[in-house]
Amino acid sequence: MKTKDIVMIAMFTAFIAVMAFIPPIPLPFMPVPIVLQNLGIILAGCLLGYKRGTLSVVIFLLLVSTGLPLLSGGRGGLGVFFGPSAGYIFGYPVVAFLIGLLIDKKWNKLTFTYALTVNIIIGVLLLNLVGGYFMGEFMNISISKRYTLAATFLPGDIVKAILATMLLFSLKDIPEIKRLRNT
Repeated sequence: MKTKDIVMIAMFTAFIAVMAFIPPIPLPFMPVPIVLQNLGIILAGCLLGYKRGTLSVVIFLLLVSTGLPLLSGGRGGLGVFFGPSAGYIFGYPVVAFLIGLLIDKKWNKLTFTYALTVNIIIGVLLLNLVGGYFMGEFMNISISKRYTLAATFLPGDIVKAILATMLLFSLKDIPEIKRLRNT
């Protein structure tokens, strides 16, 4: 791996971590808040591709596991991997991988509609299916109730997917992003 690759991975890891400074929006009826960090996860897959994007997210989660308060709301440590948001957290590298893989396959013929569809299906629907399931396990509630609660995130997450797609098309012609995609 080239030094420039390592720098880009580190920059995205830092970008995801910095998004923790945007305060979460707690919801009184469920233990998982609304956060902006999943925008960074979607962008990692979109801009860095499946290998580098996933590596960036895995490094971020390793830093969180050491106790660094890098999750929204200043959370960190091993406990977050066993709490109500664990499904969302474990879904982050999967989302970055799948988005990166699907975007990589169409990179030379990438359309806004395709990228947005991928971001919504993987970055919104899949993440909420996995996260909602495990949140419901933690809360000990029925399948229908857990997905009703998880649906609360859909409008905001769709806006994040649209924003990520817009940023992808605004940034994809930057020389460093082009170079990443050609290696």
